[in-house]
Amino acid sequence: MDVIPGMQKMSVGQPTAGRGAVCLTCKGICAGFQPHSWRKACVRCHCSQEGHAPNSDAEDDRKMGRLLADSQYAHLTTKVKGGDGLRLYKRNRMIVTNPVVSRKDPTFNTVTYDWAPPGLTQKLAMQYMELLPEERRPVAGTEGALYRRRQLMRQLPTYDQDPAHCHSLSDAETKAMAQFVQSYKEQALGVGEVALPGEGGAAKENVGKRSSGKDSQERLNPEPTTNGTLDESVPKSLHKCAGCGERAAADEPVVYAERAGYERLWHPTCFVCGECGEALVDLVYFWSTGGLLCGRHYCQHLRPRCPGCDELIFSDLLHRDASGQVWHKEHFCCWQCGQSLDVRCGCGERCQPQSL
Repeated sequence: MDVIPGMQKMSVGQPTAGRGAVCLTCKGICAGFQPHSWRKACVRCHCSQEGHAPNSDAEDDRKMGRLLADSQYAHLTTKVKGGDGLRLYKRNRMIVTNPVVSRKDPTFNTVTYDWAPPGLTQKLAMQYMELLPEERRPVAGTEGALYRRRQLMRQLPTYDQDPAHCHSLSDAETKAMAQFVQSYKEQALGVGEVALPGEGGAAKENVGKRSSGKDSQERLNPEPTTNGTLDESVPKSLHKCAGCGERAAADEPVVYAERAGYERLWHPTCFVCGECGEALVDLVYFWSTGGLLCGRHYCQHLRPRCPGCDELIFSDLLHRDASGQVWHKEHFCCWQCGQSLDVRCGCGERCQPQSL
């Protein structure tokens, strides 16, 4: 183990997932991820944990299960047998088998998607996937699958939802964080729903209830109004994307966000975080002041995030640097020796806080 003087104060519950994983940024220079005691970074190359090979599927499913548990989306999770109440994410995988036409005996090409929107027919799910850029489709073993898993780490950090993965929280901080997590699960957390325009949420339920009279075809796809009811005077073809403002094609899937109301919809490529512009991984969003945010940016809109350890700050012991950034007081220190940067340390000009 590489030991850096002054920086090996171990934290309670500090995760070591990914130890030894290759760095995707250093391209072979780093010998493998060696976790720092409290920074979410490698002590060898200083790259972030997400910059190395990401977590396993099992770790991701546990994290998502924890996030969605005790929320209105708990139905997307399942209990772990003997897990003392723990829940796992029921991640929807999709396997598509296509025949390969040739003169020889018939063969089949199988494509596995690590994730697909739940509750859809395969046809509609494939339509959704085909609307995404090819390099962002989560096909197993491709860059798209790697992108998805890295975004799970980036947008939904475990230490934003579980005090056990944070660095040495006091009892008061642990209580404050638990209340914060409970609050965002009740007020902001959501999972997008994929459907054809006019068929999201309540609209989908009402489609099957309409009569089959002579005007039924004209009334097949009404547009929801601002109060969530159906305005049957507007055809489905006039639905507009809340992201880009362009019309949504009547025969192509869109994404609804329940917390935004079913009068809004997004093209699949427009369902992104309003702060970083990245696609919302697995359609998990946080609704805030009339817009979509990823978990990371929602949380740090409400609580300061320490640039040193990347965790939210629930303590009164903090430090504001010259640029206005807020740090845990003990984390405003040199990468090399761990000495506070409020005083001159032995590294001299090499002393630097180096935020993640």
